[in-house]
Amino acid sequence: MNATLLAVALSLVSAGAYAAAAVAQSRLAGRTEPGTGVLRMLGRGAWWSAVGLNAAGALLHVAALNYGPLTLVQPLGALTLVVAVPLGARAAGRRVGRAEWRGTALTLLGLGALLLTAGGSAPHETLTLPEALGVGAATMAVVAGLSRPGARPGLRHAAASGITSGVASALTQTLTVAVTDHSGGPLFSWRLLTVALLVSAFAMGGLLLSQTAYRGGLGAPLAVVTLANPVAAAAIGLALLGERLQGGPVSLVLALLGTTAAVRGVILLSRAQARNADPDEVPEGPAPVDPVPSRVVIGSPRPAAVPEPVAVRAGGAPHP
Repeated sequence: MNATLLAVALSLVSAGAYAAAAVAQSRLAGRTEPGTGVLRMLGRGAWWSAVGLNAAGALLHVAALNYGPLTLVQPLGALTLVVAVPLGARAAGRRVGRAEWRGTALTLLGLGALLLTAGGSAPHETLTLPEALGVGAATMAVVAGLSRPGARPGLRHAAASGITSGVASALTQTLTVAVTDHSGGPLFSWRLLTVALLVSAFAMGGLLLSQTAYRGGLGAPLAVVTLANPVAAAAIGLALLGERLQGGPVSLVLALLGTTAAVRGVILLSRAQARNADPDEVPEGPAPVDPVPSRVVIGSPRPAAVPEPVAVRAGGAPHP
């Protein structure tokens, strides 16, 4: 099988696993109080199910990065949102709305245009140790700025999650290419060890940040994660790994149109999902009283009507 087709196939399955993990995390976040610590989360089976799905998606994503460039593999991550639409609707016991279908169609159309321009050969260049450390330091600075207290914490945490996940993908590609193409050199080195530690830290950080972002709902945070992830990874690929869009100026125009369509589709999906309430959220308080009695006792005596007192004037005439 062609390396590009294999990378696309692995990315599709990875997107499905990530979508299932996002739905599981969103439902778990809806049942979790904001002050719940990480240690309490580790004792819940639902959390480990989400972690397992994320791990499966990550492994498939790593395999895809070994056969395709970042500019090809990362845009396919937007399919996570497309797959999460029917999964989230099914979990909520509702049907997918028209706005969600339109968003899905626009996202797929934009991704198709991007794939026509981002196709390329398997990656060969890797980040040097100073480049990896520089990318890690810049990422931590951006995440620290997005995680500060302020307005819209869900969207800011989602952006931080997408950036850290995209950077982890770029570093993972460096790790896999360096391991598979070590050309007789040492398999383990300080560079590979440092990159492996950065990948672990950013992957776990992205998972925890997304869990925090999903407390306000799935739609808008997942859309921000979906957009920020490929942007961060593609920026590293284009700036540091020598990846290029193919086809010249025409492909650049096609890529811009595809990006516009995909962004519009993601926005439609996020707005539609934000309007759908989570069925697990039940308002606290006493249950409503049913106005219709649930049980009727047959043969119970009916109280007799008591006439109202009538004032009587002198002479026996009733008072009007």
